[in-house]
Amino acid sequence: MAEDESKGQKLAKELLMKPKNVGEAGPELLQKASEFCEGYKAFLCNKPERAVVDYSIPILKEHGYTEFEMGRKYGPGEKLYYNNRGKALIMMTVGKRPVADGFRLAVAHTDSPRLDVKPNPLYEDTEMAYFKTHYYGGIKKYQWTTIPLSLHGVIKKVDGTTVKVNIGEEEGDPLFCITDLLPHLARNQMEKPASKVIEGEQLNILMGCWPFADEKVSEKVKLNIMSMLNEKYGIVESDFLSAELCAVPAYKPQDYGLDRSMIGAYGQDDSVSAYAAFAAELDAKDPDFTTITVFTDKEETGSDGNTGMQSLFL
Repeated sequence: MAEDESKGQKLAKELLMKPKNVGEAGPELLQKASEFCEGYKAFLCNKPERAVVDYSIPILKEHGYTEFEMGRKYGPGEKLYYNNRGKALIMMTVGKRPVADGFRLAVAHTDSPRLDVKPNPLYEDTEMAYFKTHYYGGIKKYQWTTIPLSLHGVIKKVDGTTVKVNIGEEEGDPLFCITDLLPHLARNQMEKPASKVIEGEQLNILMGCWPFADEKVSEKVKLNIMSMLNEKYGIVESDFLSAELCAVPAYKPQDYGLDRSMIGAYGQDDSVSAYAAFAAELDAKDPDFTTITVFTDKEETGSDGNTGMQSLFL
Protein backbone atom coordinates (compact mmCIF):
# COMPACT_ATOMS: atom_id res chain seq x y z
CA MET A 1 0.00 0.00 0.00
CA ALA A 2 1.09 3.56 -0.78
CA GLU A 3 1.00 4.62 2.89
CA ASP A 4 3.50 1.85 3.69
CA GLU A 5 6.10 3.14 1.21
CA SER A 6 9.27 4.50 2.71
CA LYS A 7 10.61 7.93 1.83
CA GLY A 8 13.28 6.30 -0.33
CA GLN A 9 10.74 4.18 -2.21
CA LYS A 10 8.63 7.22 -2.99
CA LEU A 11 11.68 9.16 -4.16
CA ALA A 12 12.84 6.28 -6.32
CA LYS A 13 9.41 6.10 -7.97
CA GLU A 14 9.57 9.81 -8.77
CA LEU A 15 13.19 10.04 -9.91
CA LEU A 16 14.47 6.74 -11.24
CA MET A 17 13.88 5.05 -14.58
CA LYS A 18 12.21 1.68 -14.77
CA PRO A 19 13.33 0.30 -18.11
CA LYS A 20 11.10 -2.33 -19.67
CA ASN A 21 11.99 -5.18 -21.98
CA VAL A 22 10.94 -4.13 -25.50
CA GLY A 23 8.88 -7.31 -25.72
CA GLU A 24 6.73 -6.00 -22.87
CA ALA A 25 6.71 -2.33 -23.84
CA GLY A 26 5.88 -2.95 -27.50
CA PRO A 27 5.33 -6.59 -28.49
CA GLU A 28 4.52 -5.56 -32.07
CA LEU A 29 8.11 -4.29 -32.43
CA LEU A 30 9.55 -7.80 -32.10
CA GLN A 31 8.26 -8.82 -35.52
CA LYS A 32 9.66 -5.65 -37.08
CA ALA A 33 13.01 -6.31 -35.39
CA SER A 34 13.05 -9.87 -36.74
CA GLU A 35 12.34 -8.63 -40.26
CA PHE A 36 15.08 -6.00 -39.99
CA CYS A 37 17.54 -8.65 -38.83
CA GLU A 38 17.11 -10.74 -41.97
CA GLY A 39 19.00 -8.03 -43.83
CA TYR A 40 21.48 -7.86 -40.97
CA LYS A 41 22.21 -11.58 -41.27
CA ALA A 42 22.87 -11.16 -45.00
CA PHE A 43 25.24 -8.30 -44.15
CA LEU A 44 27.09 -10.49 -41.62
CA CYS A 45 27.86 -13.06 -44.31
CA ASN A 46 30.41 -10.62 -45.74
CA LYS A 47 33.76 -10.92 -44.04
CA PRO A 48 36.24 -9.37 -43.61
CA GLU A 49 36.14 -5.61 -44.37
CA ARG A 50 36.93 -5.93 -48.09
CA ALA A 51 33.87 -8.12 -48.54
CA VAL A 52 31.72 -5.54 -46.72
CA VAL A 53 32.77 -2.84 -49.20
CA ASP A 54 32.22 -5.18 -52.17
CA TYR A 55 28.75 -6.03 -50.84
CA SER A 56 27.73 -2.46 -50.06
CA ILE A 57 28.66 -0.65 -53.28
CA PRO A 58 26.16 -2.44 -55.58
CA ILE A 59 23.40 -1.74 -53.04
CA LEU A 60 24.40 1.92 -52.92
CA LYS A 61 24.24 2.11 -56.71
CA GLU A 62 20.76 0.57 -56.67
CA HIS A 63 19.71 3.38 -54.32
CA GLY A 64 21.02 6.11 -56.60
CA TYR A 65 24.49 6.66 -55.13
CA THR A 66 27.31 7.60 -57.50
CA GLU A 67 31.06 7.49 -56.95
CA PHE A 68 32.54 10.70 -55.55
CA GLU A 69 34.27 12.98 -58.08
CA MET A 70 36.91 15.33 -56.74
CA GLY A 71 36.14 18.98 -57.54
CA ARG A 72 32.51 18.43 -58.49
CA LYS A 73 29.80 20.41 -56.70
CA TYR A 74 26.87 18.45 -55.29
CA GLY A 75 23.38 19.73 -54.57
CA PRO A 76 20.66 18.80 -52.06
CA GLY A 77 19.36 15.26 -52.40
CA GLU A 78 22.37 13.93 -54.31
CA LYS A 79 23.88 10.70 -53.04
CA LEU A 80 27.53 9.73 -53.34
CA TYR A 81 30.12 7.30 -51.99
CA TYR A 82 33.91 7.14 -51.72
CA ASN A 83 35.71 3.79 -51.78
CA ASN A 84 38.98 3.98 -49.85
CA ARG A 85 41.26 1.23 -51.20
CA GLY A 86 38.52 -1.37 -51.05
CA LYS A 87 38.61 -1.51 -47.24
CA ALA A 88 36.81 1.63 -46.03
CA LEU A 89 33.76 3.44 -47.35
CA ILE A 90 32.15 6.86 -47.01
CA MET A 91 28.48 7.32 -47.98
CA MET A 92 26.72 10.67 -48.07
CA THR A 93 23.35 12.24 -48.86
CA VAL A 94 23.59 15.99 -49.40
CA GLY A 95 21.13 17.93 -47.24
CA LYS A 96 19.12 21.06 -47.88
CA ARG A 97 21.09 23.08 -45.34
CA PRO A 98 24.78 23.95 -45.79
CA VAL A 99 27.39 21.84 -44.03
CA ALA A 100 28.31 24.94 -42.02
CA ASP A 101 25.01 24.44 -40.17
CA GLY A 102 26.09 20.96 -39.13
CA PHE A 103 25.68 17.43 -40.46
CA ARG A 104 24.66 13.98 -39.25
CA LEU A 105 27.65 11.64 -38.89
CA ALA A 106 27.63 7.89 -38.15
CA VAL A 107 30.89 5.92 -38.02
CA ALA A 108 31.38 2.17 -37.47
CA HIS A 109 34.27 -0.17 -38.06
CA THR A 110 33.89 -3.29 -40.20
CA ASP A 111 37.12 -5.07 -39.26
CA SER A 112 36.99 -7.80 -36.60
CA PRO A 113 39.58 -9.99 -34.86
CA ARG A 114 40.99 -12.61 -37.23
CA LEU A 115 44.12 -14.49 -38.23
CA ASP A 116 46.26 -12.74 -40.83
CA VAL A 117 48.35 -14.98 -43.04
CA LYS A 118 52.04 -14.08 -42.84
CA PRO A 119 54.21 -13.30 -45.89
CA ASN A 120 55.89 -16.50 -47.09
CA PRO A 121 53.42 -18.57 -45.02
CA LEU A 122 53.42 -22.02 -46.60
CA TYR A 123 55.58 -24.72 -45.01
CA GLU A 124 55.60 -28.49 -44.51
CA ASP A 125 56.09 -30.33 -41.23
CA THR A 126 55.67 -34.08 -40.60
CA GLU A 127 54.06 -34.55 -44.01
CA MET A 128 51.45 -31.85 -43.44
CA ALA A 129 51.27 -28.40 -45.02
CA TYR A 130 50.46 -25.27 -42.98
CA PHE A 131 50.00 -21.52 -43.28
CA LYS A 132 51.75 -19.40 -40.66
CA THR A 133 49.50 -16.69 -39.21
CA HIS A 134 49.55 -13.74 -36.85
CA TYR A 135 46.45 -12.79 -34.90
CA TYR A 136 44.85 -9.43 -35.70
CA GLY A 137 43.08 -7.67 -32.86
CA GLY A 138 42.37 -9.06 -29.44
CA ILE A 139 41.53 -12.77 -29.44
CA LYS A 140 41.31 -15.64 -26.98
CA LYS A 141 43.79 -17.84 -28.83
CA TYR A 142 42.41 -21.12 -27.50
CA GLN A 143 39.03 -20.36 -29.09
CA TRP A 144 40.53 -20.52 -32.60
CA THR A 145 41.58 -24.17 -32.56
CA THR A 146 39.50 -26.98 -34.12
CA ILE A 147 36.87 -24.63 -35.54
CA PRO A 148 36.14 -24.39 -39.29
CA LEU A 149 37.96 -21.49 -40.92
CA SER A 150 37.55 -19.84 -44.31
CA LEU A 151 40.28 -18.06 -46.25
CA HIS A 152 39.79 -14.55 -47.67
CA GLY A 153 41.79 -11.78 -49.25
CA VAL A 154 43.62 -10.57 -52.33
CA ILE A 155 46.88 -11.54 -54.00
CA LYS A 156 48.87 -9.15 -56.16
CA LYS A 157 50.63 -11.33 -58.71
CA VAL A 158 54.06 -10.78 -60.22
CA ASP A 159 52.47 -9.57 -63.46
CA GLY A 160 50.57 -6.82 -61.58
CA THR A 161 47.13 -8.40 -61.72
CA THR A 162 45.06 -8.91 -58.57
CA VAL A 163 43.10 -12.05 -57.71
CA LYS A 164 40.49 -12.33 -54.98
CA VAL A 165 40.52 -15.34 -52.68
CA ASN A 166 37.41 -16.72 -50.99
CA ILE A 167 37.59 -20.36 -49.92
CA GLY A 168 35.21 -21.85 -47.39
CA GLU A 169 32.08 -19.70 -47.65
CA GLU A 170 30.32 -21.41 -50.55
CA GLU A 171 28.50 -24.73 -50.27
CA GLY A 172 30.93 -27.55 -51.02
CA ASP A 173 34.09 -25.49 -50.42
CA PRO A 174 36.91 -27.05 -48.39
CA LEU A 175 37.46 -25.62 -44.92
CA PHE A 176 40.56 -25.18 -42.79
CA CYS A 177 41.43 -25.48 -39.10
CA ILE A 178 44.12 -25.18 -36.46
CA THR A 179 44.87 -28.47 -34.75
CA ASP A 180 44.88 -29.11 -30.99
CA LEU A 181 45.80 -31.97 -28.66
CA LEU A 182 43.38 -34.73 -27.75
CA PRO A 183 42.13 -34.44 -24.15
CA HIS A 184 44.04 -37.52 -22.96
CA LEU A 185 47.29 -36.07 -24.35
CA ALA A 186 46.80 -32.57 -23.01
CA ARG A 187 47.53 -32.95 -19.29
CA ASN A 188 50.38 -30.41 -19.25
CA GLN A 189 48.48 -28.08 -21.57
CA MET A 190 45.42 -28.10 -19.31
CA GLU A 191 47.51 -26.99 -16.34
CA LYS A 192 48.49 -23.77 -18.09
CA PRO A 193 46.61 -20.46 -17.65
CA ALA A 194 44.11 -19.68 -20.43
CA SER A 195 46.47 -17.13 -22.00
CA LYS A 196 49.13 -19.83 -22.44
CA VAL A 197 47.05 -22.86 -23.44
CA ILE A 198 47.64 -21.96 -27.08
CA GLU A 199 50.54 -19.67 -27.98
CA GLY A 200 50.44 -17.32 -30.95
CA GLU A 201 53.15 -19.35 -32.71
CA GLN A 202 50.86 -22.38 -32.63
CA LEU A 203 48.08 -20.70 -34.65
CA ASN A 204 49.13 -22.34 -37.89
CA ILE A 205 46.40 -23.35 -40.31
CA LEU A 206 46.38 -26.92 -41.60
CA MET A 207 46.18 -26.72 -45.39
CA GLY A 208 46.44 -30.38 -46.40
CA CYS A 209 48.35 -33.64 -46.17
CA TRP A 210 48.27 -35.29 -49.61
CA PRO A 211 51.69 -35.48 -51.29
CA PHE A 212 52.61 -34.60 -54.85
CA ALA A 213 53.33 -37.87 -56.65
CA ASP A 214 57.01 -37.43 -57.45
CA GLU A 215 59.77 -39.28 -55.59
CA LYS A 216 62.34 -36.68 -56.60
CA VAL A 217 60.60 -33.86 -54.70
CA SER A 218 61.52 -33.30 -51.04
CA GLU A 219 58.47 -31.33 -49.76
CA LYS A 220 55.73 -33.21 -51.54
CA VAL A 221 52.74 -31.94 -49.51
CA LYS A 222 53.82 -28.30 -49.75
CA LEU A 223 54.29 -28.68 -53.50
CA ASN A 224 50.85 -30.27 -53.86
CA ILE A 225 49.15 -27.38 -52.02
CA MET A 226 51.11 -24.81 -54.05
CA SER A 227 50.23 -26.65 -57.24
CA MET A 228 46.51 -26.51 -56.38
CA LEU A 229 46.70 -22.78 -55.61
CA ASN A 230 48.52 -22.23 -58.88
CA GLU A 231 45.85 -24.13 -60.77
CA LYS A 232 43.03 -22.16 -59.14
CA TYR A 233 44.55 -18.67 -58.95
CA GLY A 234 47.60 -18.76 -61.20
CA ILE A 235 49.96 -17.80 -58.37
CA VAL A 236 53.48 -18.85 -57.40
CA GLU A 237 54.95 -18.89 -53.92
CA SER A 238 56.64 -15.49 -54.26
CA ASP A 239 53.18 -13.93 -54.81
CA PHE A 240 52.48 -14.42 -51.09
CA LEU A 241 54.88 -11.55 -50.43
CA SER A 242 52.35 -9.15 -51.99
CA ALA A 243 49.21 -10.84 -50.69
CA GLU A 244 46.69 -9.84 -48.03
CA LEU A 245 45.09 -13.05 -46.78
CA CYS A 246 43.29 -13.87 -43.57
CA ALA A 247 41.31 -16.66 -41.93
CA VAL A 248 37.98 -16.14 -40.18
CA PRO A 249 35.40 -18.50 -38.66
CA ALA A 250 33.39 -20.13 -41.42
CA TYR A 251 30.13 -20.14 -39.46
CA LYS A 252 27.05 -18.69 -41.13
CA PRO A 253 24.79 -16.29 -39.18
CA GLN A 254 22.12 -18.32 -37.40
CA ASP A 255 19.13 -17.67 -35.16
CA TYR A 256 19.79 -18.68 -31.55
CA GLY A 257 17.25 -19.55 -28.88
CA LEU A 258 14.00 -21.42 -29.26
CA ASP A 259 12.26 -18.07 -29.73
CA ARG A 260 14.86 -17.00 -32.34
CA SER A 261 15.53 -13.91 -30.24
CA MET A 262 19.30 -13.83 -30.83
CA ILE A 263 21.78 -14.07 -33.69
CA GLY A 264 25.00 -16.00 -33.49
CA ALA A 265 27.65 -14.91 -36.00
CA TYR A 266 31.23 -13.79 -36.44
CA GLY A 267 31.98 -10.07 -36.68
CA GLN A 268 29.07 -8.51 -34.79
CA ASP A 269 31.57 -6.11 -33.25
CA ASP A 270 31.02 -3.76 -35.01
CA SER A 271 28.79 -4.98 -37.84
CA VAL A 272 25.79 -4.48 -35.57
CA SER A 273 26.48 -0.73 -35.68
CA ALA A 274 27.64 -0.71 -39.30
CA TYR A 275 24.46 -2.30 -40.62
CA ALA A 276 22.18 -0.02 -38.59
CA ALA A 277 24.06 3.03 -39.90
CA PHE A 278 23.98 1.64 -43.46
CA ALA A 279 20.22 1.07 -43.33
CA ALA A 280 19.66 4.59 -41.96
CA GLU A 281 21.82 6.08 -44.71
CA LEU A 282 19.88 4.27 -47.43
CA ASP A 283 16.64 5.59 -45.93
CA ALA A 284 17.81 9.21 -46.02
CA LYS A 285 15.77 10.53 -48.96
CA ASP A 286 15.81 14.32 -48.78
CA PRO A 287 17.33 15.31 -45.42
CA ASP A 288 17.64 18.80 -44.03
CA PHE A 289 21.15 18.06 -42.77
CA THR A 290 23.76 16.24 -44.84
CA THR A 291 24.14 12.63 -43.71
CA ILE A 292 27.58 11.01 -43.68
CA THR A 293 28.04 7.32 -42.94
CA VAL A 294 31.51 5.80 -42.64
CA PHE A 295 32.69 2.20 -42.66
CA THR A 296 36.21 2.37 -41.29
CA ASP A 297 39.01 -0.18 -40.97
CA LYS A 298 41.79 -1.01 -38.48
CA GLU A 299 39.81 -0.25 -35.30
CA GLU A 300 40.90 -3.56 -33.80
CA THR A 301 44.56 -2.49 -34.00
CA GLY A 302 44.35 1.18 -33.04
CA SER A 303 42.67 2.73 -36.11
CA ASP A 304 46.06 3.25 -37.78
CA GLY A 305 46.94 2.97 -41.47
CA ASN A 306 45.48 4.77 -44.49
CA THR A 307 42.05 3.12 -44.04
CA GLY A 308 41.77 3.74 -40.28
CA MET A 309 40.28 6.75 -38.53
CA GLN A 310 43.67 8.16 -37.59
CA SER A 311 44.29 8.83 -41.28
CA LEU A 312 42.91 11.81 -43.19
CA PHE A 313 40.54 9.93 -45.51
CA LEU A 314 37.42 11.29 -43.78
